[in-house]
Formats: sequence, C-alpha cells, structure tokens
Amino acid sequence: QVQLVETGGGLAQAGGSLRLSCAASGRTFRPYAMAWFRQAPGNEREFVAVISWSGGNTYYTDSVKGRFTISRDNARNTLYLQMNTLKPEDTAVYYCAAGSTMGWEEFRYAYWGQGTQVTVSS
Repeated sequence: QVQLVETGGGLAQAGGSLRLSCAASGRTFRPYAMAWFRQAPGNEREFVAVISWSGGNTYYTDSVKGRFTISRDNARNTLYLQMNTLKPEDTAVYYCAAGSTMGWEEFRYAYWGQGTQVTVSS
C-alpha cells in the first residue's frame, strides 16, 4: 500500500504561482510513476501531468504546458507541481496518484491522495 497526502493548495490571483506537494509513505520502494490530476466543479477529473520513476520523462496536458512543472524527489518520497501564470480555469481540486505505468488514463494509477483545493481569482 502507498499513502499519498497533498499539500500546498490555496488561493492565488491570476498570474500568480503555487507549488503543490505530495508526500508518499508505505511501499514507496517500488518504481511508481507519479501523476497529477484535477477536478473542477461540475467536471470530470482530468489528467494534468505525469513523471516517470527516474524523473527523466514528463508529459503534460496541453492547457498547462509551459506553465506547470512536475518534479519529484525520490529521497524524500515527494512529488511536486510548480504552477506558474495561474488562470481562473486552473481552479480545481488537485490529486496526486501513483501507478506502475505512465499515462493519462486514471486506470493506470492504483493509489490516490485525498486532493487539495486550488482556487485562482481573476
């Protein structure tokens, strides 16, 4: 089992920045890919970004490319999402997830955090 806890959410103004963290505990010795998803009110949960175990491969959804950066520190069992140039449409609950393979599909990820709220005001 892997437990994931997200922190760092909050309120930001449009154009501002936030950094989300996701601390992993439990069976973290396995080489999991890690991802961020988000769910806005009234919408389905959507893929944001994913990073490989080594950190050498990353993929982003088009709407966040050039603004968001996913990274990880395996020594600290922590995943990050640096969010810059925030827009009101980035408002959502952000979830981190861990899985054996990379991809944008939710079924690839067996473990999920509880989510952290990000609100961007215009």
